[in-house]
Amino acid sequence: FPPERIGFSDVIPDQDSKLRRSILGMYRDETRKEYVFSLALLLAKAYLGAEREKIELENGIHDPHTMRFGETELPRFLSNSGGYVGTDHFGVQVLLNFRSGRKPFRRLSVRDIETGQFNSNWIRDRIVIVGVTTPSIKDTVNTTAIKALNPPGEIYGVEFHAHATSQILSAVLDERSLLRTWSDPWEYLWILGWGFLAIGLGRLTQSPFKNLFGVGVASFGLVGVGYLFLVWGWWIPVAPALLILVINSLLFPAFYHYDQALRSQINVRQGTIDETFNLIHNGPMQTLAYTITRIKKHDLPQDELLLKLKTIKDDIWDISDYLKQETLTKEETIRLGSNLKLSLKLPIHKLLYEVCRDTLERNLPSFKTLKVKVIKFEPIPEQYLTIEQKRELCQFLEEALCNVGKHAKGVTRITAIGKLHDEWYTLSVKDNGSGICSSSENQGTKQAKALAKQLGGTFKREPLSPQGTLCELTWPLTGRNWSFAKVSYGLKTLFLKGLKYLKKL
Repeated sequence: FPPERIGFSDVIPDQDSKLRRSILGMYRDETRKEYVFSLALLLAKAYLGAEREKIELENGIHDPHTMRFGETELPRFLSNSGGYVGTDHFGVQVLLNFRSGRKPFRRLSVRDIETGQFNSNWIRDRIVIVGVTTPSIKDTVNTTAIKALNPPGEIYGVEFHAHATSQILSAVLDERSLLRTWSDPWEYLWILGWGFLAIGLGRLTQSPFKNLFGVGVASFGLVGVGYLFLVWGWWIPVAPALLILVINSLLFPAFYHYDQALRSQINVRQGTIDETFNLIHNGPMQTLAYTITRIKKHDLPQDELLLKLKTIKDDIWDISDYLKQETLTKEETIRLGSNLKLSLKLPIHKLLYEVCRDTLERNLPSFKTLKVKVIKFEPIPEQYLTIEQKRELCQFLEEALCNVGKHAKGVTRITAIGKLHDEWYTLSVKDNGSGICSSSENQGTKQAKALAKQLGGTFKREPLSPQGTLCELTWPLTGRNWSFAKVSYGLKTLFLKGLKYLKKL
């Protein structure tokens, strides 16, 4: 036979001795001078070349290193294709898509040929491969891709070459799917995607049983998707994706709950610090500031000074007892600077009214000139505020009113209003006093901005014309979710700031 009609019959078993690949071509030796083709490829080439259209064997278009017949490009096996890692991919190899069934090809024995017991159409215009199929001659290869084999898991060598040849012909003539794989970046993206899905499920469910159920459903879905892709001719990484899905679903909830517990402890401590500051700032500190002002004016008798100092001491001890009692009993109450305790279970508009009434009755310097008090708070549905948010809103209002009482000299009118408009609530305190005396940001302003950020809203403190100060907190009742009202309010705020900047220019 001429060399161009001789093909090799070498096979490449995997580490588990199973055959999943077929060699189509390779260099004969290390000199790389002579390139040879496999028996299956030469049979397919001869058959397709005898067709009317004469489909020729050429180099690939998308992959110049592979082979193609007409428009059908044979997907080349690479070292990391499918479930392989670092496998030798010398020459041109393809993954085998075995035909199903115990006898996918017609068989004829030598006796059938000798006696003429066959239909001539069975071999006319067909590829006929001659080989030995007897257990006495050990010419078998291992595969688990075909069920109901006898002996189990083994096919004869002649059958293997028939599968390899049939795969090429069916792909070219019948458009039967060849086994393809994704490139490494797409496989990594696929695996990472399932890992992030596990993390997302852990954050979404936040419950071991719900997370287990979600991961179970996702695992079945992953296997189902992998099977569908395999039917369509794509071998995608199912095992690595399943592994990272299970590992992340076990590890992430543990880290997440630990992180949440740690954050909760930090928030509790920070809340205690903030509450302590507010209680001292809105109580004893106000009395101390008033006392210092009187001392500077030399109009504070010694007996009254001693009484003020005793009041400050008693207030501090009362605050200490209140904080201890609240820690032990977990009471849902708020203590104002005047030692008034209010139940946080009351509606927020009633709480705000009580805070206003109590604070405006305190003995603060600027309150002595007050003539007009406008107080009005619209109700807020209870589901939009937590107990802690109610507490912080009351402290914000108390702080704003105390600032008016301390710094708004000559104030005659004060307005404290809570207004609901388009899913936004605005809590504001406005006065007509002497205005802002300092541009520095004190602790109260920092806490107000932190509260605004927590509520997903905005805070501003600005002077009014011709005199006075506005202290305003605005937030959406829909929480942190993006609503049309939130977007429109943000655009409106941005527009007004831009307009104010242009006026300055």
